[in-house]
Amino acid sequence: MTQIFALHSAYGLATAAAAIDGGLLDRDDDRVLVPFTSSRVPETSRGILADPALRSLRGRFDRVEDLDALLGAAHPSSWKPRDADLPVIARLLVRAWGLDEHRIELFVQSPQVAPARTLMSLFPGAPITIIGDGLMTYSPMRVKLAHPVAARIVRVVHADAVPGVAPLVGSPHAAVVPVPPALFASALAETAAAEEPLDSGPPTVLVLGQYLAALGLVSAEEEVAMQVEMIDRAAERSPQRIVFKPHPSAPPRFSDALRARSALHGVEFVEYWGSLPAELLAERLDVLAVVAGFSTALPTVRALQGRDIASAGTETVLARLTPFENSNRIPVTIVDALTRPDPRWTDPAALQELIDAVGYAMQPEIAAHLRPRAVALLAGMDAAERARYFTPERLRALRLPGAPAESAVERLLRPAGGVGRWEELRLTALGARRRAGRAWKAIRGR
Repeated sequence: MTQIFALHSAYGLATAAAAIDGGLLDRDDDRVLVPFTSSRVPETSRGILADPALRSLRGRFDRVEDLDALLGAAHPSSWKPRDADLPVIARLLVRAWGLDEHRIELFVQSPQVAPARTLMSLFPGAPITIIGDGLMTYSPMRVKLAHPVAARIVRVVHADAVPGVAPLVGSPHAAVVPVPPALFASALAETAAAEEPLDSGPPTVLVLGQYLAALGLVSAEEEVAMQVEMIDRAAERSPQRIVFKPHPSAPPRFSDALRARSALHGVEFVEYWGSLPAELLAERLDVLAVVAGFSTALPTVRALQGRDIASAGTETVLARLTPFENSNRIPVTIVDALTRPDPRWTDPAALQELIDAVGYAMQPEIAAHLRPRAVALLAGMDAAERARYFTPERLRALRLPGAPAESAVERLLRPAGGVGRWEELRLTALGARRRAGRAWKAIRGR
C-alpha cells in the first residue's frame, strides 16, 4: 500500500509528521509526500518543499513527488481536468510515480478544492484521510462532495488544538484521530532548528498581526484600532516588553501605531520579523500571554503550553463575515468563545455544542445531522448570546429558535409550495375567474 500525502502548509505537515511519530497511521510500504504551493502568487512565497526549516519533517516520508513541478505553469488550485480526462491522467500519474493503482491511500488537506479534490477523483478506489489545518478543521465541509468520494473519507487526523472538541469536517461518518499536544509540539519544535536562540528577556507579551483588511473584513483604520486594542490587552498583563509579530503583507503604519500605543503604556516595543511560527516564538520568549485577532496560534499555545491568551475584534469580525457560511466563522467563534471574560464556553462540552450549532447554521444540508443539537442550544440561549453568533436572517431562514417573528408582508411574500404567497393568491384568483367564466358559458348554453 502506498500512502500519498498531498499537503501545502507547515501546520499540516507537522500534523502528519506527529501522527506518524505517534503510530496513529498504519505503516505501509511507501509514504509519498506530494507537496504543492497554495498561495495565490507562488513565486512570492516559500512552499513546504523549499523551506529549510521543514527538512526534518519531510524526512518522515520515503520520497517526495513535487506537484508544482509536475503541473508546470498551472496553479495547483486550478487543476480541474474534465471527467473524461481523469482515467488518462490517473494512468500517467501511476506510471510517473510508480504506483499500484489498486493499493493507494490518500491523505489530503482542504478536500473541498483542487488539487486535493482532483486527486480524490483520480483514484476512485483509494480510502481518504483528511489532515487538519488549524481551526478550519473544526468547520463543516464547505461543499457537498459526491457520495462516491464522501463515502471514502474514513478519518480526520488533526492537531488537538481545542482538547475535548471534535472537528466537523468529515462528520458524521469519519473517525476523529486527535494528535496529542505533546506529539504536535515536538514536531513543531523541529522547525526551529535553523533559528538563532532568542533571549527570553524581561516579562513579555506576544502580539500577532493578521492583516484582516486584506480579506475585506474590516477597513485599514478599523484594523489599526483593533491592533491598538491588542496592545491594551497586552498591557493589562503588566509586561515590560511587547513583541509584535506583524503579518508580512501589512503596511508599516500599522506597526507605527502600535509602537506609539506601547510607549503610552510605558512598555518596550519590539518587532519580530523572523520565520519562527508564533507557537514556537511564544515558547522561546516564555511569554506571559499571546494576543491576536482569531489566529490558530491562540488555542494552540493554550493547549500546548498552557499560556494565557486574549483576542481583540472578534465580535466585530463575527458580525461582518459574509456570507454566513464564510469558512472563517468557526475559527473566529472558537477564539471568541475561549477569550471572553464570560467563561461559559471554555468547557469542552459547551464549546462543542456551540460549534455544532454554528456549523449547522453554516451548512444546514451538509451538517443536517446537527440540527437537533442546534435547536436545543438556541432554545436555551439568551437574546444577546444568539445575536453574537447567529444572524436573525439565518435563524429565520432555518426556522430555528430565537428567529424574529415575520411581519404580515413577509408572511404574504414567503414561498409556499414553490411560489410566493402573493403569487399563490394571484393564481388562485385567476383560477377562480376562469372557473366563473366557464360556469357563465354553461348557463348561457355555450
